[in-house]
Amino acid sequence: MGRKVTPYTAVSEETKKKQVERMFDSIAPKYDFLNHFFSMGIDVLWRKKCIRILKRETRTPRTILDMATGTGDFAIEAVRMGLPSQMTAMDLSQGMLDVGIKKVAAKGLTDRITLIQGDSENLPFKDETFDAYTVAFGVRNFEDLDRGLSEMYRVLTPGSLTVILEFSNPKSFPIKQLFGFYFKHVMPVLGRLISKDPAAYTYLPESVKAFPEGAEFLERLKTARFIDLRAIPLTGGIASIYLGRKPGAEK
Repeated sequence: MGRKVTPYTAVSEETKKKQVERMFDSIAPKYDFLNHFFSMGIDVLWRKKCIRILKRETRTPRTILDMATGTGDFAIEAVRMGLPSQMTAMDLSQGMLDVGIKKVAAKGLTDRITLIQGDSENLPFKDETFDAYTVAFGVRNFEDLDRGLSEMYRVLTPGSLTVILEFSNPKSFPIKQLFGFYFKHVMPVLGRLISKDPAAYTYLPESVKAFPEGAEFLERLKTARFIDLRAIPLTGGIASIYLGRKPGAEK
């Protein structure tokens, strides 16, 4: 069972959801730079792998919900890689979405990608609306993980795939030690200096550590009624792709 971690531990009267929204609003102007800088660009390769899996293991999805989209990188890459779907890209943070809206407009993709503010645990969509659900580095920010997974299941059409990309805690030497030092000591200092938010890049390693990864997360997906469950470790276990399918005719 993952423990609850919040960005601003001293602000006990705010929910995790509200704190996460405020944190991402705060770092939105620097988010893209820091994201690619800290991952040395490997996050782009991870997203591409997710999209290749989605293309390979589904019939062409007509509609995709990209949850916790941030500034829209996953949705933009999905279109760029040839998924002929209508993308609905949702995030709690309007600050992140404002950056994403400009990026989508600059790439001429406003007819393919719709960015909206919303909550993963209370989706404003009818049952069985989407043919795929994607979320990159966002499930660990769900305040109520099981509620979020239940909503994920509800809005998917039968047979549809969910593709979840999330950080993991590597287990093997020396990646475990190197990643741990980088995550715990280097990233928070640089993140604080560049983003000007002292909490944001301290919260990141703490939230990864607390997340119920691997087999434990697959059990949560199973409880949410997903089938055909798989976890694919990436780059020595630094991140993982989780796959689950809603029962029914394959899409």
